[in-house]
Amino acid sequence: FRAIADEEWAWRSKELPSRGARATTLPDVSAPTQARRLVYWTQVQQRLNAISAADLSPQERTNYAVYKHQIDNFVDDIRYRLYEMPFNADSSFWSSIASMANGNFASVSDYERYLSQLRETPRYFDQQIDNMRAGIARGFVQPREALAGRDVSITAVTDPTDNLKNPFYAPFETMTGISDAEKQRLRAQAVQVIEQQVVPAHRTLLSFYRDEYLLAARDTLGANRLPDGEGFYQSQIRQYTSINLTPDEIHQIGRSEVARIRAEMETVMRSTGWTGTFNEFTRFLKTDPQFVYDKPEHLLWHGAWVVKKVDGKMSQFFGLQPRDTFSVSAVPANIAPFYTAGRGNCSLNTYDLPSRPRYNIPALTVHECNPGHAWHSKMRKELPALPEWRLQANISAFGEGWGLYTEKLGVEMGVYEDAYEDFGRLNYEMWRAARLVIDTGLHSQDWTRAQAIAFLSDNTALSDHEIRTEIDRYITWPGQALAYKLGEIEIVRLRRYAETELGDDFDIRAFHDKLIGLLVATIPSMTAEMEGFVEEQKTASSR
Repeated sequence: FRAIADEEWAWRSKELPSRGARATTLPDVSAPTQARRLVYWTQVQQRLNAISAADLSPQERTNYAVYKHQIDNFVDDIRYRLYEMPFNADSSFWSSIASMANGNFASVSDYERYLSQLRETPRYFDQQIDNMRAGIARGFVQPREALAGRDVSITAVTDPTDNLKNPFYAPFETMTGISDAEKQRLRAQAVQVIEQQVVPAHRTLLSFYRDEYLLAARDTLGANRLPDGEGFYQSQIRQYTSINLTPDEIHQIGRSEVARIRAEMETVMRSTGWTGTFNEFTRFLKTDPQFVYDKPEHLLWHGAWVVKKVDGKMSQFFGLQPRDTFSVSAVPANIAPFYTAGRGNCSLNTYDLPSRPRYNIPALTVHECNPGHAWHSKMRKELPALPEWRLQANISAFGEGWGLYTEKLGVEMGVYEDAYEDFGRLNYEMWRAARLVIDTGLHSQDWTRAQAIAFLSDNTALSDHEIRTEIDRYITWPGQALAYKLGEIEIVRLRRYAETELGDDFDIRAFHDKLIGLLVATIPSMTAEMEGFVEEQKTASSR
């Protein structure tokens, strides 16, 4: 197994250079290359299937599960030609390129690698456009209804008349530890590359997007309406949740969770003294000025305060602690209008402050910062015991399930200071439960966009802007939204199981250390590891 995995990882590292920290090129995404990769990964998949996972040690079984999950996803994505639809309402290949400007630049070679990659932009964009034209030809395209205004992140690059104000020039504004002569040379090269390669490539993309893609976008919404859509949607469910539940099964789990959380929200609502209806209360939360920040930095200050408050409680809940720290930052302005409320590098969205109410920020910060994603990311970098292909893996149900679990853990950590903030926590949990209903409704039951918006609006206090942004994300990114709640449900079940089985011997620090020490796992392998941990603890306590 290790021989197969290590051989493929070495091949993959060369094949997909942008995944490496020292890459100087952008990957080849052309159709012939995709076909060649499919042949290779299918062969790897066949070799893996010939191995009996039961013959491996428990840790190696988890390695096998994580690795095989990656290979299965590669095979599925190319078979369904997902590369012909390389963007959604949340993420895109062009915004991924733009995000390179947010990397760490500490040496001349860092800047030279960055410039080398930028020179590849025209070729890379042309290949993506060719792929999208092939998608148009067979009807594998995004829904028109969810694409309005999504070219704003392209125009952020094409509109500045001054190259020094271009987002791609940002790393060259402050160049610490670089000699004046090198600064001058690198800055001159940056201006030339932006003017001659980056901006023209984005202008070509913008013309294609507006003049071809939007005109060819489909009128339907669901993934089930794409070519071989039902099979494609099931593959995305497996990819993001690491389990193989059907859309109907997930829809019913979502309905049950929505009902349970709604009852909790009603109880917290009454504790505030509110005597009106639930929808009247959520409208009050959305519109009352007391919940709106005066300035963007006030939102960031609140997030930073939550981070430090949690810092003081971490040792009570975790033995393992990363050495490195992280900062609280704002989501970049060029992507903020259509971006989610935050991201796992502890970036919080300050665009349209009335849509970012105070009562949501504690739960958001715990999820995105610590002990959620940013903290988890540091742990991934500092625990060296796992192979690189596992450390670089991303299984959404584990990572996002952990993030959502930490919001609930925030209650025990004393994060939420009043009923409104606790309602905000439940608001966020309801948001993730509603996704199970909405995602499957859209992609397997022919829900309309208005139907999805109404369901999220009726059950949460999310702002109207955020609701529309989220629904468009679910429409254009089938399956991803299912990961959060399905992962969290299993983590909560495992904790209750451990508490019941171990009784007074249950140690929350040991439980969390074992769970987060996995770093990444499929849901079945996480379950096996944690149930094995409980049995080990029971044996140790009986001695």
